[in-house]
Amino acid sequence: MSNQETATLAGGCFWCLEAVFDEVKGVLSVESGYSNGHIPHPGYKDVCSGDTGHAEVVRIQFDPSIISFRDLLNVFFAIHDPTSLNRQGGDVGTQYRSAIFYHSPEQKQTAEELIRELNAQKIWGSSIVTEVTEAAQFYVAEDYHQEYFAHNKFQPYCQAVVAPKVAKFRKHFLDLLKK
Repeated sequence: MSNQETATLAGGCFWCLEAVFDEVKGVLSVESGYSNGHIPHPGYKDVCSGDTGHAEVVRIQFDPSIISFRDLLNVFFAIHDPTSLNRQGGDVGTQYRSAIFYHSPEQKQTAEELIRELNAQKIWGSSIVTEVTEAAQFYVAEDYHQEYFAHNKFQPYCQAVVAPKVAKFRKHFLDLLKK
């Protein structure tokens, strides 16, 4: 049986992140959900209000012998804007913040080191504002959010927002694409 680790990432709408990470080699599963808020068992409408403190996240189970946490983060930073505070495109609010919710001291260290390196490279015009915080309770999103892009590829939001992120991943990370 393979070794397994968990990564919990927030980078705007969870549909975008899930669609990309579903295609990453070494990723065993991806679930959309809500994390790091202050009320138990929130629903989508609760989280969308911006009042619960939760972020839309994906919880990724991965095999670190196939893909490293750092490589997952490299994909994460490439498919969203980590310099935009509490928004990704038209999605605005703390629920759409950029965040890495770490599950171990090693994940925290990796995230902080990578952010320092990326900031030093000045890839973006502004500094990275991605929150690096210990993972708290995760709540699985409603069933209709799971595999949303796979089931709704022709929905306008998916065509305009999700599909370009998937295409960008495929173009720039061919070596990490599942066969």
